[in-house]
Amino acid sequence: MIRSFLTVFILTISTAIAFGQQSWKKTTDELIFNNPPFDQCHASTLVELDGGRLMAAWFGGNHEGSKDVRIWMSINERGKWTSPVAIADGKVNGEWASPLWNPVLFKTKKGKLFLFYKEGPSPREWWGMMKTSDDNGKTWSAKTRLPDGVLGPIKNKPIELADGTILSPSSTETNDKWSAHIERSVDGGKTWTIIPVDPESKFEVIQPSILLHKNKKLQILCRSKQGAVVESWSEDNGKTWSALSATSLLNPNSGTDAQTLKNGTFMIVYNPTVPGKEWFNGRFKLNVALSVDGKKWNDILILEDGDTKKEFSYPSIIQSKDGKVHITYTFDRKNIKHIVLE
Repeated sequence: MIRSFLTVFILTISTAIAFGQQSWKKTTDELIFNNPPFDQCHASTLVELDGGRLMAAWFGGNHEGSKDVRIWMSINERGKWTSPVAIADGKVNGEWASPLWNPVLFKTKKGKLFLFYKEGPSPREWWGMMKTSDDNGKTWSAKTRLPDGVLGPIKNKPIELADGTILSPSSTETNDKWSAHIERSVDGGKTWTIIPVDPESKFEVIQPSILLHKNKKLQILCRSKQGAVVESWSEDNGKTWSALSATSLLNPNSGTDAQTLKNGTFMIVYNPTVPGKEWFNGRFKLNVALSVDGKKWNDILILEDGDTKKEFSYPSIIQSKDGKVHITYTFDRKNIKHIVLE
């Protein structure tokens, strides 16, 4: 009986410490730019560079889907963001040809910086593109089209396993079905193998993010059409995946992002609402939730809960080497907001 009591007590204390619900506080709340050279922006991404600097990227132009939509970038140095600079466009022979979509920044352990993005008239017709940098984004390679069928990470960052394997969370949108898959590379991003995730599922999902558990166990969390964040699990470092199932987290058919924290817990940023009559309805609320095991989630912060006609969506989350959590998200399509949690 004493042993049982001690076990329960230890588990309770461990859970409380792991969640750290009182320790995470918002210390920075800022917009990245002023007077931007575009009318609308969306779908930000984050990466940590050398020296603790941050790089953010997003797509911006006249409006989503407009041919002038480019990928823009800004760097946070000493707490200040540089002015936005365009680093990719869809021009052909100097003429606007195709809009760009959903950039994803990713840096390998060896220091190569990847910029993945999509190009094409719509998510049903786009193709995967990539640029790389060996000097933290000062210069970039020429743009490269990914092999047919390989789209790159659709919205959220890849992860790199201990053996150097890169797993890229991806998905496809067709008129018939939304489906998630993983793109796996064992040669530093030179070639990719496509791994389906429950392709016959009743759930329609896109835009997964990957959480790293212990003992080769991985979890993905996906946007869905079914009113909930949907998950799948792998027991073999992402080579095979379980059937999709709904989590307790609500989802109004909007993007999320999640991060495995250094203390072994998990954090997700998401819109805690269900689908509404209008496509953006439900994106006016944005929360942060924590989990010890990836199964039971508890909200710890409200980032946005305002005007139902405004949109706060498509978060990106990373944890920097100093332990701080950085979040960016679309601020009503007019700006990108940056949040720091400590």
